Amino acid sequence: MNWDGDGPVARDLPIGIDARGTRVERDSLGTVEVPADRYWGAQTQRSLIHFSIGDDRMPKAVYHAYGYVKKAAALVNGRDGRLSGWRRDLIAKVADEVIAGDLDAHFPLYVWQTGSGTQSNMNVNEVISNRAIQLVGGILGSRTPIHPNDHVNMGQSSNDTFPTAMHIATVRALHDELLPSLATLTEAISAKAAAWRDVVKVGRTHLQDAVPLTVGQEWSGYASQLTDAHERVRATLPALHELAIGGTAVGTGLNAPENFGSAVATELAELTGRPFTVAANHFAAQGGLDAMAAASAGLRAVAVPLMKIANDLRWLASGPRCGLGELALPANEPGSSIMPGKINPTQCEAMVMVCIQVLGEDSAVALAASQGNFELNAMRPVIISNVLHSARILGDASEKLRVYCVEGAELHRDRIEEDVSRSLMLVTALSPEIGYDRASEIAHRAADRGATLRETALASGYLTAEEYDRVIDPRKMAGLRD
Repeated sequence: MNWDGDGPVARDLPIGIDARGTRVERDSLGTVEVPADRYWGAQTQRSLIHFSIGDDRMPKAVYHAYGYVKKAAALVNGRDGRLSGWRRDLIAKVADEVIAGDLDAHFPLYVWQTGSGTQSNMNVNEVISNRAIQLVGGILGSRTPIHPNDHVNMGQSSNDTFPTAMHIATVRALHDELLPSLATLTEAISAKAAAWRDVVKVGRTHLQDAVPLTVGQEWSGYASQLTDAHERVRATLPALHELAIGGTAVGTGLNAPENFGSAVATELAELTGRPFTVAANHFAAQGGLDAMAAASAGLRAVAVPLMKIANDLRWLASGPRCGLGELALPANEPGSSIMPGKINPTQCEAMVMVCIQVLGEDSAVALAASQGNFELNAMRPVIISNVLHSARILGDASEKLRVYCVEGAELHRDRIEEDVSRSLMLVTALSPEIGYDRASEIAHRAADRGATLRETALASGYLTAEEYDRVIDPRKMAGLRD
């Protein structure tokens, strides 16, 4: 078949191969048998043999991002005359299938593979090659008319395309998934803060009673923490918008045309709608993964306040009769297989576990990011796997906490009022009137005798009933003005 000239016409064939058994694929080391119903080739198959470690697979989001990289590179190579128009269009057509997730079944590799990501890059090259060959009626595995290296990988290396795909996948995960979920959770918490702004409650420091504040003030703190965390994640995006593409093997751009990286980055910005640019320094972009480490630290900055908030909600809802009992959380499911009627704060517990996982994954990312040697960091797969996993579970957990916990939470107002009336730390307001030592004496005496603060203060003779009632006003102490 003649593949020259205008080339063959691609057909709209169903995705997938209706075949059984194996076929022979080849690479520089020889031939390998691969499943006949899959588009991948020899290098992918070798990786499956050598690195079948655990059940951890390279996230599909990496391959979807790679689809953008391969399409952008094909468009640039075609526009500049290095690829014929029909090859350009054919690669771009299959890359669109990769982006859409239509070829997910053909990306089987494990996280635990070569640290450069070469095998995942070649997995993409082989799949695009064979799918393109099928579309024009060629022979799978022939590498004709679309060669995985010569055409799909033209002007590229695993060393610059894999970190490029890492950045694209991470930006999409943060911008499109995590940040929206975090924003809606923050809005729900802010709504509760507004609704409960006048409800005075006992403050607590060191898990001990403290001076009063309002429930709204407490929840406004939660909302502010999440707002700050949201901004910390957003602050990591500009560095992720810088892409390693164009550096090829070691950052010099060998085998890539001049300005290839900037042209591909411009194309990627157009395809994704995100402001991607070429990295200012390819040697930094390929020898280190500092932007990915910063993104992971941003995720940690989300996990820390989320864990504090989830734990606070668990404490506030403890009971219902023998705990703090200030908050009533939605009853989502029975809480015990042996204790009838028991309801547990399960949504909060799930969030705490997610946050623990994210903190652990961030530690792994930080260690892996420190392992760059000379012109390459060869710990890339574990970094992108952990970052994408952390972003995914934080986003999902935030959404579930909002829907199944925060929005349905209610206050036990009677319990809150009772606790305020019994609090000994209201005595703090007496210090400016009678002095710290006398106020402390009243508090200790009330605690020892099980008496109320008011009756103990009046019995001390240090102030009158009128003076006490003027000073001890929980609403004013919380900053409320009638």
